[in-house]
Amino acid sequence: MARAVVSLPATVKRGEIVEIKTLVQHAMETGFRRTQLGIAIPRDIIRLFVCTYNGEEIFRAEFHPAIAANPLLTFTTVATESGSIAFTWTGDKGFSLTESARITVE
Repeated sequence: MARAVVSLPATVKRGEIVEIKTLVQHAMETGFRRTQLGIAIPRDIIRLFVCTYNGEEIFRAEFHPAIAANPLLTFTTVATESGSIAFTWTGDKGFSLTESARITVE
């Protein structure tokens, strides 16, 4: 089971740089390991992360097998207007997780 944690301020001033932190917990498997019988364990990783601010993409990251099991991302954006920031992780085996947070710009 996957779980996401998102951290950003609830209220900021217009034009302020906002630091956003995300952490997703996911049972990752690189696809490089084998069982005791030598059978490859299928890859199961998060492949893509996309963040949107009021529907406009502000950050994107593509992941590959060497990514950490629980990837932590920190990035910034400029506060332009109040609204919603959406975070979407997608991966192998149909994995998809979306979280959102409201931000108020004064």
